[in-house]
Amino acid sequence: MKDTLKLTNDINEVPRLGEWIDSLGDRLGLLPDKVFNLNLALEEAVVNVMNYAYPGQNHMPIYLTVDDNDGFLRFVLEDEGVPFDPTQTEAPDITLDADKRPIGGLGIFLVNQLMSKVSYEYKDKRNRLIMIG
Repeated sequence: MKDTLKLTNDINEVPRLGEWIDSLGDRLGLLPDKVFNLNLALEEAVVNVMNYAYPGQNHMPIYLTVDDNDGFLRFVLEDEGVPFDPTQTEAPDITLDADKRPIGGLGIFLVNQLMSKVSYEYKDKRNRLIMIG
């Protein structure tokens, strides 16, 4: 099974992402906690792309593709925006009080916690964040 959701960098499209993941969960018979974790991780990743990949540009494409291979879900988040490897960001110090932590960095940390494997590549002028869950 392979399925692709096309979004744009418009935060108003986030509900479509949730509906797509819920539908995927129904089709694959995923447990509710798995669907919740996928929603959380993928929303974090997609919203980061929406907010930062296309500075000053509106309605730019974002693609999220899923493959179901031997019980593992492989998600590929692609955009044609500014090259950025989120896997190279420094992990936040979560032992600090929230008011003492710098802003940012929690999204990819959360994605890494909720997915089995996360990797990045820049190929054919596209950012590709690959997440196995």
